[in-house]
Amino acid sequence: MTRVTLTYEDGTVRIEGDLPERIASLSYVERDERSKTWRTPAYRYDALGRALSESSVTVDDHALDAPTIDVSSTYRLRDYQRKSLEAWQAAGERGVLELPTGSGKTVIGIAAIEALGRTTLIVVPTIDLLEQWRRELQTEFDVPIGQLGGGEQRIEAITVSTYDSAYLQAEEIGDRFGLVIFDECHHLGGEGYRDIARLLAAPARLGLTATFERPDDAHEVVATLVGEPVYRLDPDDLAGEHLAAYDIKRLDVDLTAEERVEYEHNQETFTEYLASSDLNLTSGADYQELVIRSGSDPRAREALLAKERAREIVRTADQKVATLATLLDRHADDRVIVFAATTDFVYRLSERFLRPAITHETGTDERREILRGFRSGTYSTVITANVLDEGVDVPDANVAVLLAGSGSQREFTQRLGRILRPTDDGSRALLYEVVCAETAEQRVARRRR
Repeated sequence: MTRVTLTYEDGTVRIEGDLPERIASLSYVERDERSKTWRTPAYRYDALGRALSESSVTVDDHALDAPTIDVSSTYRLRDYQRKSLEAWQAAGERGVLELPTGSGKTVIGIAAIEALGRTTLIVVPTIDLLEQWRRELQTEFDVPIGQLGGGEQRIEAITVSTYDSAYLQAEEIGDRFGLVIFDECHHLGGEGYRDIARLLAAPARLGLTATFERPDDAHEVVATLVGEPVYRLDPDDLAGEHLAAYDIKRLDVDLTAEERVEYEHNQETFTEYLASSDLNLTSGADYQELVIRSGSDPRAREALLAKERAREIVRTADQKVATLATLLDRHADDRVIVFAATTDFVYRLSERFLRPAITHETGTDERREILRGFRSGTYSTVITANVLDEGVDVPDANVAVLLAGSGSQREFTQRLGRILRPTDDGSRALLYEVVCAETAEQRVARRRR
């Protein structure tokens, strides 16, 4: 009988021995003439194992060093959490769960670790999320919790890592874990981060996200590396029972006469260039081509600059500031998060209304202090750009004001999720979209909704 040996080597599974033609012809198995062996990418380890088990081959499998672990938690899963975990298990312990912010995706991840009982790597996008996961795991499991990132490099049977640290170490640790959990797994669509999933041999893979699909279609790569979505819920499915019921109000405001003249002038410059070119910006590729042309074509560069000036006028319109003043007065007794488009505008609003700002420039200690004050009621309002969209433990808020944003459904869903944690009194959450009338922003808002 044919015998093959599997070992892990630098992000691949090395296959020594004579492979049956059926296995050797698999699309993901390649001959390595230098070493006279066969190889497959580490993420194909599970598929290779299934294929070998169906053939008349004896396998000496040394590719994975992922022993079992005995852990248990005190969590009692809600009905939808249990169903999502069961859907993942039924899909062969591979796949993505798409659930709203505040629905307890971390709880499901911990339940998956308990159910599988294998060494686990949890990969997260930010230090804040790393610390949140570590705290939860330390509370639930009576085992050491490893950490890669945030100034620590310690591997344990259960380890939490940032995407950046996992990217740097994936080749070295790729054979250490039987389960990998990708929190905010849409990040795996990024070119560099894809390698994390490719270099890990972990057979069991769980993706967690509130918004799986990416506008660049890179979610298809995530589906290949982690699995297809196996369970989906949106905020409406949980609102009123597990999440706060909510209302969305769109407030249309007008540009001032001066803003309108400047906006129309810049929009005209942009649209005139498009009309004279072969671009229509119906795809990301067209926009990338415009950016490339702007490097050598003065008209293309001026068109891009004009479009950005038009956007800036809309993002910072005077009536948006006036409307925000009204809303802050109206909701003086509520917890309000204000989302603006740019860091500069966040600071302008912070100075204008004497409310704390959180941007990418805000240090970790300062951000924690602001959020601590927001939680305690010292601050009723926080003004931010996109820093609080994901990856930060934001205290309960019940009102969000969107002064600007992209046309991304992901961004909108993430910001809505920031106000959906249920309250003791069962009150409804409220999201305001403040949109400039008769502008491209209004068209984008209609299309997204």
